[in-house]
Amino acid sequence: MAEDEQKTGGKTPIAVFDYDGTIIDGQSGSLFGTYLLSHGLISIRTGLRLVWWGARYKLHLPYRQDEARELIFRDLARLERRETLRIMCDFHDEVLKPLYRADAMAEVRKRHDEGLVTLLVSATFYEIAHVAAAYLGMDGVAATHMELDANDRFTGRVEGEVVAGPGKVHATRAWADENLGAGTWRIACAYGDHFTDEPLLEQADGPFAVCPGATLARMAKRRKWPVLDWN
Repeated sequence: MAEDEQKTGGKTPIAVFDYDGTIIDGQSGSLFGTYLLSHGLISIRTGLRLVWWGARYKLHLPYRQDEARELIFRDLARLERRETLRIMCDFHDEVLKPLYRADAMAEVRKRHDEGLVTLLVSATFYEIAHVAAAYLGMDGVAATHMELDANDRFTGRVEGEVVAGPGKVHATRAWADENLGAGTWRIACAYGDHFTDEPLLEQADGPFAVCPGATLARMAKRRKWPVLDWN
């Protein structure tokens, strides 16, 4: 399909998938914090601060996107990068794999078979999203990067922008421009579960609200977006 469209002067279609709450039934960030705490890899103080951050996120209270990520990686900064990457891979295999939604995996395969470029776009850490995209057989991934110092150790700071809200649109555009070419692509369909996914969904020819929260469900009803129940 993508090749046919290009030959006729059309644009390469992309299927963009959110990860947390869409592909998986859960939030990888909070689960990662719990995993690290249970393995003694972050302090109890850090764990409590993550709980407070999560409460503000769920209640739509003021919060800073970078904060939770910085809390985790300040504690992990003492480890070598390769050790942190091993921990993330173990976390994906032990905790996240059982949470993948069968319908979501089938949709990724369907879109891939239709000839669409499949892209995972997530606020989660790039290293976790990279493992997830490979597991799903997706064509690309755009996620939140953490800064590295000259010694290849994480500094505890976010590099660039957290890939959330409008950041998902920016990350999709950056990935597509770099890998497909500026002006040669379009978002054919996009999938998200949270009201902060609205900026991404409204860029798609076909937006889909997946098991949406109350706020996104209202948005979807008002905009006549299809709602998918992948529970």
